[in-house]
Amino acid sequence: MEFIQEQLTRYGVNPKQVDGLSTVIMVVLIAVISVVANLIAKKVVLRIIVHMITSNKASNKVTWDNVILEKKVFHNISHIVPAIIIYFAGSMFPSYQNLIEKTALTYIIVVALVVINALLNAFDIIYRTFPVSKVRPIKGYIQVVKIILFIVGGITIISNLIGQNPLIILSGLGALSAVLMLIFKDSILGLVAGVQLSSNDMVRVGDWIEMPKYNADGDVIDITLNTVKVMNFDKTITMIPSYALISDSFKNWRGMQTSGGRRIKRSIFIDTGSIRFCSEAMIEEYHKIQYLGDYLATRLSEIEQHNEERNIDKSNKVNGRQLTNIGVFRVYIQQYLKHHPKIHQNMTLIVRQLASGENGLPFEIYAFTNDTNWVVYESVQSDIFDHIFAVAPSFGLRVFQNPTGYDIAHGIERTAIESLDESNQKRQTADEGEYEYSHK
Repeated sequence: MEFIQEQLTRYGVNPKQVDGLSTVIMVVLIAVISVVANLIAKKVVLRIIVHMITSNKASNKVTWDNVILEKKVFHNISHIVPAIIIYFAGSMFPSYQNLIEKTALTYIIVVALVVINALLNAFDIIYRTFPVSKVRPIKGYIQVVKIILFIVGGITIISNLIGQNPLIILSGLGALSAVLMLIFKDSILGLVAGVQLSSNDMVRVGDWIEMPKYNADGDVIDITLNTVKVMNFDKTITMIPSYALISDSFKNWRGMQTSGGRRIKRSIFIDTGSIRFCSEAMIEEYHKIQYLGDYLATRLSEIEQHNEERNIDKSNKVNGRQLTNIGVFRVYIQQYLKHHPKIHQNMTLIVRQLASGENGLPFEIYAFTNDTNWVVYESVQSDIFDHIFAVAPSFGLRVFQNPTGYDIAHGIERTAIESLDESNQKRQTADEGEYEYSHK
């Protein structure tokens, strides 16, 4: 400053204008130096760093240095350079030194917060590239660190501007603890819930969860401090509070997905009026069915031996042991499922009867497909029941359903035809009687 004033005085500038003009020149000079320093940091240093990172790319598409570069960590650091120059230049303006230094320091703190925030985001992205991130997500914890970071940064900025020790401000916040607890209630609950969800491995990113209370039924796509984001199967997004997964019940389908099998548990209803003992003709037809040959040979031998040992009167099928069409049908379906390529043979496979009711006899299929994909699962299940419905009449069984309009109309039509046939038969009989009488 003194050098500039001496030069201005030597060039004949009015002494009254020397101080003001020298100050302006100094401000312009500092601004030019700051701009040049910023350009050097961005155009030279930053380009060298970018070149070093991009020229040494590893085989992996996502590396830690590339992520840091994408999050503009180095770009944000370059903003500190002009602030540092302005901070140290404040001593050249004694009247405004305090204000300049406080302003520059505040800017440096803000930039530092932005840089740390970008580093945390980069760390989260790098962590997600590891398989453990699906089991132990840390996004909620990073958000807690960010909250603490910004609170501490805000207190530091305020203490710098008012010229007080940050500890004094922190001690004053003790009186506002109740207010802070109210403001950050969801964040505190979310933090506690996040710790429990992570430690107990209750939910992961990618899990299929079902929570009817929140109309959530789909895949977890994100877990944050306050919310769990679920993409439903209709592509809508449901946001569930993190603590709700602790306080309320929900269904996690991860066990099904990892087991490799998806359950089929569905029944058809058999009309009990179609259940009967097997005749010789029926057994002969059953022998032609691929999956029943060995079973019938063994079973008929056992029944024959049992009845002979007890001298059973075979003239009536009620006596002794006999095959029934529903029993043979049950064995056929079980053998059909055992030979089905899409049924998991190492998991429970049951074909059973449930208690009969007003809708007939429930005939339940309990099995697991070996593919958990929803589309494949529904296709396999449909194919199986298509076959069951189609094959039931071959065993003399009728699938029960309540009468429809077609059934009623068909019944009325059949009754009318039978009545007409009966009337025609009576008329024919009467005509024949009259003809015989006239000839007599």
